[in-house]
Amino acid sequence: MEFKSVTKNLITILAYILLAGITVYLYPRYDGSFPYRYEVGRPWSYDRLVAEFDFPIYKSESQLAQEEAEVLRDFTPYYTYIDGQPRSPLIVSLSERETLIKEGVEHISVVDEKIATVYPLKDVYTPKSAYIAFKTDFVPNITRDTSMTNQMRTALLGGISLTRGIVQSGEKVVDRGDIVTEETAILLQSLKMAYENEHQTKKQSAWAIAGEVLLVLMFIILFGIYLYIFRPEFLKQQRTMLFFALLSGMILVLACVLMRYTSLSIYLIPFAWVPIITRVFYDSRTAFFLHLMTLLLAAPAVPNIGEFMVVQIAIGIVAVAGLKDMTKRAQLAQTAGLILITYAATYTAYALSTTGEWSSLNVWNYLYFGINTILIICAYGLIYLFEKGFHLLSSITLVELTDINSSLLLEFAQKAPGSFQHSMQVSTLASEAAKRIGAKSLLVRTGALYHDIGKLAHPEYFTENQSEGQNPLLEMSPEDAAKVVIAHVKDGVRIARQHRLPEVLINFISTHHGTSLTRYFYNTAVNNSKGKSTVNPDLFRYPGPKPNTKEGAILMMADAIEARSRSLKEYTESSVYAMVDDMIEQQIQEGQFSETPLSFKDVEDIRQVFKERLLAINHHRIKYPTINNA
Repeated sequence: MEFKSVTKNLITILAYILLAGITVYLYPRYDGSFPYRYEVGRPWSYDRLVAEFDFPIYKSESQLAQEEAEVLRDFTPYYTYIDGQPRSPLIVSLSERETLIKEGVEHISVVDEKIATVYPLKDVYTPKSAYIAFKTDFVPNITRDTSMTNQMRTALLGGISLTRGIVQSGEKVVDRGDIVTEETAILLQSLKMAYENEHQTKKQSAWAIAGEVLLVLMFIILFGIYLYIFRPEFLKQQRTMLFFALLSGMILVLACVLMRYTSLSIYLIPFAWVPIITRVFYDSRTAFFLHLMTLLLAAPAVPNIGEFMVVQIAIGIVAVAGLKDMTKRAQLAQTAGLILITYAATYTAYALSTTGEWSSLNVWNYLYFGINTILIICAYGLIYLFEKGFHLLSSITLVELTDINSSLLLEFAQKAPGSFQHSMQVSTLASEAAKRIGAKSLLVRTGALYHDIGKLAHPEYFTENQSEGQNPLLEMSPEDAAKVVIAHVKDGVRIARQHRLPEVLINFISTHHGTSLTRYFYNTAVNNSKGKSTVNPDLFRYPGPKPNTKEGAILMMADAIEARSRSLKEYTESSVYAMVDDMIEQQIQEGQFSETPLSFKDVEDIRQVFKERLLAINHHRIKYPTINNA
């Protein structure tokens, strides 16, 4: 058992080391050593940037293209005469003349004995046009000299300077908050090229990577500290820890690949997947902290960290708040709509607050927000995959499982109607108690519906399904009768697995009696012994385990109290209160809740709910009068 635990911990640790390694490897800053990312029209988000060395200012592509066009404006392609052909008039093939026209050529140079003569294009004929002009058949007598043409073109272009000045060491390139203009972008691109040409030493690259590794590990450790303080049970669940690593890692890989290999906006990445999917299966606080860790890990890859963090944190808050309990598919679409509004509003507000100019807004980002929203809606498919892959349970699935028209519950209602009605009552009591103490009411409600399905194996042995006066258990010895009753827990687990119920619900079935005694038969055995022999209580004890969650404890209480309430001769406030207190105190004395996180206040609140609900359910009705036949 200890080896298995060590193996689980090792796998979890390796998963997070892999997460850190992949993140650092994919950070978009290994294509040189230029450590800045920026967008034209957006504020510079880093500190003041000063040139550390002299570097030339490279011309932009548009400027170089303009100068090349200027240089090549009077350039003429070169031709040579074809041997054996007359040298007048100048004849080219029809396709060659069409090419010259397409190239916009107005003159050509014809080389004869190393002397180039320029002719206007109007003096160059095709065989057909020459025949029309001279009434004689001609064939092409000149051909393009591609080698000389390319050589002369290259010589002309080689005279164009790639630079247009120099930035001296110590000169400011851009300051924090400055809008990155086209001119600033040229300076930054020139600086980047200079960085790449400088060739950093291996020692410098190693230190840069080490810093990134430490940064990533620190953020992961901080998330681990959160779990250790607020959710220690998650640290013990390998499945949960692997879920966190995979979900966060999936988003990080998408973000880093996008920023490293494309020029698309980071706002295409649906970071809201992290809080939404986590919230569906876990709690709001954990969803937000995992979202925050993911943002911090992705931050070094984005061009404008300040804007990115502000926008994405706002999105995380909306995602968590919008999905308090996702019980309907429409809730995801509604949340996606709220996220779209938050994206647009937060981005606009941040941009205006930092620049004060409407022109600084990148209109393309609003399109990215729309695409992002569509991807968020697609999270429903991911929720299903994670649910099946990690054996998790979403609220939507719980709602589906509460459908009493499902095949299993219909069979339960038909074959064991008394047990089914008991389960319905327990479901109502337990869900109300869960709401009062902030536990998962939908989960315990669903668990209560299935907790007694083991009675399907032998419904006739349980009093709620028997006709009055017929109880086959009374014909058995107390030990055998107890064995039959106890077996319904094992049968319930078997039936649940046959119907592929989630493990969380199977846990309710196996723990709803904990390690308590079948007290009716135990007390009967003790009375029958009349003190002549010792009765072994283990023969009358449920195998357990004890409940280990608040929801499991609530179900145990509700199950025992609802069953006990049926034996009350009268329903008065005093009798109900006494019964509830006695039943819960008995379970506490037996230590049935020792492994649950219930507080004393939780227990008191649960007691009060049970008392109120039982009195409400079993209140007295007025007697309807009959008509006297006078």
